[in-house]
Amino acid sequence: MGLYTKLPEDIQEVDVIVAGGGATGCIVASRLADADPELSILVIESGINNYNDPMVVHPAYFYSHIIPGAKYALTHQGPKSEHLAGRQASLPVGHILGGGSSVNMVLYSRAQRSDYEAWKTPGWSPDEMLAYMNKTETYHGPDPEGRHGHNGPIQVSPSKFRSHRLMDDFMAAFNKVGYRELEDINKMGPTNGAMRTMSYIDPEGRRQDTAHMYLHPRLRDDKHPNLHVLVESQVERVLIENQKAVGVVYRPNPQYQPGGSSRTVKAKRMVIMNCGALGTPPVLERSGVGNPKILERAGVPLKADVPGIGHDYEDHQGIMYPYKSILTPEETLDNFNALRVDHDVLIKNKDALLSWNSVDIQAKLRPTESEVAGLGEEFQEMWNRDFKNIPDKPMMILSPCGCFPGDPTTVSGQHFTLVGWNLYPSSRGHVHITGPGIDDPLDFNPGILSDPRGTDVKQHVWMYKKQLEIARRMEVFQGIAFDLPAFPSGSKALSIEVSDPVEEVNDIKYTAEDDKVLEQWIREHVNSIWHPMATCKMAPKENNGVVNPTLGVYGIQGLKIADISISPSNIGCNICNTSLAIAEKAADIFIQELGLGKH
Repeated sequence: MGLYTKLPEDIQEVDVIVAGGGATGCIVASRLADADPELSILVIESGINNYNDPMVVHPAYFYSHIIPGAKYALTHQGPKSEHLAGRQASLPVGHILGGGSSVNMVLYSRAQRSDYEAWKTPGWSPDEMLAYMNKTETYHGPDPEGRHGHNGPIQVSPSKFRSHRLMDDFMAAFNKVGYRELEDINKMGPTNGAMRTMSYIDPEGRRQDTAHMYLHPRLRDDKHPNLHVLVESQVERVLIENQKAVGVVYRPNPQYQPGGSSRTVKAKRMVIMNCGALGTPPVLERSGVGNPKILERAGVPLKADVPGIGHDYEDHQGIMYPYKSILTPEETLDNFNALRVDHDVLIKNKDALLSWNSVDIQAKLRPTESEVAGLGEEFQEMWNRDFKNIPDKPMMILSPCGCFPGDPTTVSGQHFTLVGWNLYPSSRGHVHITGPGIDDPLDFNPGILSDPRGTDVKQHVWMYKKQLEIARRMEVFQGIAFDLPAFPSGSKALSIEVSDPVEEVNDIKYTAEDDKVLEQWIREHVNSIWHPMATCKMAPKENNGVVNPTLGVYGIQGLKIADISISPSNIGCNICNTSLAIAEKAADIFIQELGLGKH
C-alpha cells in the first residue's frame, strides 16, 4: 500500500503532485489514477491517516471535532474585532486525510441554481455542475424528478437513528409560523421550506468521507501501483521555474514528527493545490504568487502578480440557540457528548446512535416583503439588489440539533439547539502570509459583521426572532438555555412563554430599543459556521480572479487549484457537496489536459 508517514527515498519525482489530501484532493488523485494507472501521483497531506478511525467513521463524534484543541482539526483565529464586541472569531478546518469530509456534520446540502448561475463561467453552469454532483453519489431517497445520482461512490441516506419527537415537533412548529415541509430541498431550486435530512452516511450508518470512498480502495486494490499518499507532511511552497510549476518543498509535520527537515519532490507534468480556502493562499504566496505588496512585505520574491490570492475571503456566519427540553436522554446526544454512556460498548454493539449527527431537518428561508421593510432602508436596498429578483435564493438556513452545543458537562437535562446562519453575508475577510516561512503567523481576518452598512447584523436580527418563534411553539420547549439579550425592563422581548398551550403563543413584539440591544448581543455571539471559501476565485484576473475556467493559476503553467477556494461567490448550502462536484469537474479537466482519455 502506497501510504507513508515518510516518503521512500527513491520517490524523487512523479508526474503529478496533489498538495492536500482533503475532501477534494482525494477525489482528484483517485480519478487521475483511474484514468491512467501508469501515471505517478503523490498526495501530500498535513494531517494523519483516517483509515477506519472510529472518531471518523461514526458521525456522532462530529462535536468533538469543533471544540478547542480538537485532534483532527486545525483552528484559525481572527484578530479581536470591534464588529464582534472585542472577540476573536474562530474557524476549525479539517486536519486529517479526507479533510472536512472526515470531520464535518455529514449533512447532504446542495447549492441553488442561482448560485452557479452567479459564477458566470463557461463549463460551470447549473446543469453541468448537477452532472458532477450526481457523479459523486448513490442517493437512497425519493427522486421522482431524476435530480440525484445513483451510481456514485458516496452513499447518501438518512441516519439509522433519528430523534423523531424533536423532528416532528420542529416541523409542526415550523408549519405554524407559515413555512412548509418539502420532500426534497436539494433539487437546486426550492426554498422557504424544510426537509427531513439526508446525510453522507451509508445505510449501515458509517460516514462517507472521500478518503474512504475514493482513495483507500485504490491504495488497497493492487491496480494503482503509482498512487502514493504521504501523510503528516506539510507543503511549504511550490517550486516555480521559468513560470512553470515543477515540484514542491515539504516538511514532516512537527506536530507528529518533530525535528524533520524539508525535502523537495519534483512534478514532471502538474501541481494541483487542494489545501483549502485557508491553506491554498499561504502556500501560493510563499511560492511567490500573489499581491506584490503583500509578498514584498513578507520578504518573498515575486514570481507572478496575482493580487486576488487570499482576498475577499467569504464564509457563512451563524449563532447557536440552545433550549431546555422535555426530551429524554435517549432522544439527544447530550449524554453521549458528556461521556455519560460507555462509548466502547456503543461501538462494539454498532449502536445506531453512532450514525446520528443530531440534525434531522434543514430549512432554507427568506423573509417576507413586510419583514424586509421592517429591517430598514439600507437592508431594503441590499435585498432589492441581491435577493428580491432571485426567488430561489434563501437568506438563511435553520436546523434543529438534538443536543447542547457547548460543554455538556456544564448543564443538566436534555437540550435541543436551533442553529441559524446567513448564506450570503456582505462582509469580506482575507488570509495572507506575514513572512516567508511556514511557521510565520498568518494574517487572517474573517471580517465577520464588518460590512459598513450593517446588513449582516440585520439578517441575524431577523434570524433571532424567527427561530425563537419556532422554538416557542414546540411542545418539547422548556425555556431558553442561553443568556437573553439585555432587553430593557418591561420589554415584551423578555416574555418567553413556556407553559402556555402551543396554540396560544403569540409573536413577540420588539421595539427599536429592543433591536439595538439585540444587535449588540448578536455581535457578542456570532461566529463562523466553518464554511470558508472564495480565496482563490475562478474569475477574470482583473476581477480579483486567481484561476481561469480550467483552474489554471494566472501566470504559472502547470499549477492548478481544485478546492472550494475557487468558488467565485458564496453558495446557499453546506459547502461539502459543492466541493465534491468541483473536484469531479477538476479531475475531468486535468485528465483531458494530460491527455489521459476518458475514465
